[in-house]
Amino acid sequence: MGRRERKKLQSRRTILEAAISEFSKKGYKETSVADIMGTADLGIGTFYNYFSSKEDLLFSLLGRLGETIRMALAEARAAERTSLELLEVGARVTAKFLDENRYVMPLFLSASHHGAPHAAEGIPPHASGENPSGSRMAPQIKQVFTEIIREGQAAGEIRSDVPVDLIAEMFHSLYQAAAFSQLDLTFQENIALKTRLLLDGIRKRNEQPPCD
Repeated sequence: MGRRERKKLQSRRTILEAAISEFSKKGYKETSVADIMGTADLGIGTFYNYFSSKEDLLFSLLGRLGETIRMALAEARAAERTSLELLEVGARVTAKFLDENRYVMPLFLSASHHGAPHAAEGIPPHASGENPSGSRMAPQIKQVFTEIIREGQAAGEIRSDVPVDLIAEMFHSLYQAAAFSQLDLTFQENIALKTRLLLDGIRKRNEQPPCD
């Protein structure tokens, strides 16, 4: 990589880190491009060399979740974890990321579930699942779970009488349920308990009644 490419990569990284800082302090809606670039100590015009909009930058930040999940799963696979254990790792890592980066939660939910409350956080409709661009991230994450579930069914670890897509959808729905939960649990505790129940329900047993 040449000097110019390294400088561009560093500038993009600086903008992303500045956005994380500003979103964490002010929230997505109240943070402007000017705020981000002020923290990055770069000109506002430089922003548009890397991102078309604030929403585009948010998608890039959400993309870090996919990278985080893949890294955690790679370690778990290297340790020869079962498919059920891989699903637990994926669910836990996702919960931790969303809990520590709450500003991406509305986008994460709306990208995979029509009608999720993106407007309350200032996420415009075109950044939700109601537009093709809204599917940029969610399918990537959902696909990871889908592949693990399919592998688990093939290995005889996960019930095969339940459709793969249905189980994957159930995992994704955990986060919306936890986000709006009124229980006296932290977000990560809520997800952990729900995950255990779901894993127990999809675990392959010697005799499993068919799912109607």
